[in-house]
Amino acid sequence: MADTPAVAAADLGASGGRVLAGQVGRDRLVLHEVHRFPNIPVTVNGTLHWDVLRLYAEVLAGLRTAARQFDLASAGIDSWGVDYGLLDADGALLGNPVHYRDQRTDGVAGRLLSRITPAELYQATGIQQLPFNTLYQLVASAGSAQLAAARSLLLIPDLLAYWLTGQAGAETTNASTTQLVDIRTRSWATPLMARAGIPSRLFPALRQPGDHIGELLPGPAEQAGLRTPLRVIAAASHDTASAVAGVPAAGAGFAYISCGTWSLAGVELDRPVLTDASRRANFTNEAGVDDTVRYLRNVMGLWLLQEAMRGWAAAGRPASLSTLLDEAAREEPLRAVIDANDPAFLPPGDMTARIAAACRRTGQAVPQTPARLTRCILDSLALAHRQAIHQAQELSGSQADTVHIVGGGAQNPLLCQLTADAVGLPVVAGPAEAAAIGNILIQARSLGLAPSDLAGLRALVRRSQPLRVYQPDGSQRRWRDAARRIASDTAGG
Repeated sequence: MADTPAVAAADLGASGGRVLAGQVGRDRLVLHEVHRFPNIPVTVNGTLHWDVLRLYAEVLAGLRTAARQFDLASAGIDSWGVDYGLLDADGALLGNPVHYRDQRTDGVAGRLLSRITPAELYQATGIQQLPFNTLYQLVASAGSAQLAAARSLLLIPDLLAYWLTGQAGAETTNASTTQLVDIRTRSWATPLMARAGIPSRLFPALRQPGDHIGELLPGPAEQAGLRTPLRVIAAASHDTASAVAGVPAAGAGFAYISCGTWSLAGVELDRPVLTDASRRANFTNEAGVDDTVRYLRNVMGLWLLQEAMRGWAAAGRPASLSTLLDEAAREEPLRAVIDANDPAFLPPGDMTARIAAACRRTGQAVPQTPARLTRCILDSLALAHRQAIHQAQELSGSQADTVHIVGGGAQNPLLCQLTADAVGLPVVAGPAEAAAIGNILIQARSLGLAPSDLAGLRALVRRSQPLRVYQPDGSQRRWRDAARRIASDTAGG
């Protein structure tokens, strides 16, 4: 495929980013990682920000490297959801975007929900209640000079695409995470904005995955070392939407877990589930590729282990992930488990102390070594995966015979096996770069280089990417007992 054009995918996660080049044919997908970089937030005057200018520079660096190695046909960007930048009347950024883990939204949801009921919000948007949703971030910013000066709002991938092309817009899969899009019509929920006191004039026109945004402006093109025009195409710009597009499923009977800093666990549907039972279970209906719905629940994910490891390193006791997993696999299973979705675990800080406090509060043995804490975290994540997958099927009426784990968690064999054991279904692990793959495939399809339907795209992933299957060990009773223990601890708290 030496002469095959390539497309570049900038895939930005909460802890790091990468730029991959993909060469796509009707029967082949070849990936090349060209650039990888950390995503390190910065605290200024007590507010946690994303270093978005650094991210933009890294995207350009990745495009520059890709352009030296391949004949690039297009580029696309995906990232996490909910966070945004505000632009003034001249199109200048009014300040670094605030990180969703910042505490400015503490208590905001309660104030808004005294005016707009949770049921009304859910019927309008289908989005789960999370304290950092864009809706609550904007309500928290009410009355600020920055919001008063703003003339437009761009989510992170759209902001970077704007700097590359000069074209503003909002890609639908990411926009749906804001809790400000009508999930039935897939248009901005302007009546809801009015009730929340959010100016609808801030929100640009929506675009769809695969839409051509524009060509690189002369400045970015020169910085990227490009001598010919480069198209920027809207990927499914929410990383989970791209990851789900890259799930190597055969047929419709599958569940998925896009596992990284967060675990997004659910099923793919053709219409939203807006029942009161779904709302109470805090499931979300996010826009997917080709008018699908990502029906899922956010689970805290590998953030728990990442933050624990960061704390050990800061204390001068760095730990190797592979060593931790080997040692954790030999620890007693389900000795101590926590509610992985406890809001206490959301902010940065001493994760080891918070997990120890949760164990003491529930009368369990406190994990005293890194290996035991790791086992506690992974057992607890597997339990959270179990609950999310079982409830997604029950609430949606769909049935899954396989669970696909994609993203970084697919490279964690202990978590994959524990998830298979807990859910009671085979787990297919891989690809680890599913978000970048989905990004690449949506671009390639738009250029006529890939199959036109999701089934064809997924078959291409199955044929081209290494996958590993984990079979459940039949220990369902033990996992049911642990799930009851978690439910009892949560109710008691």
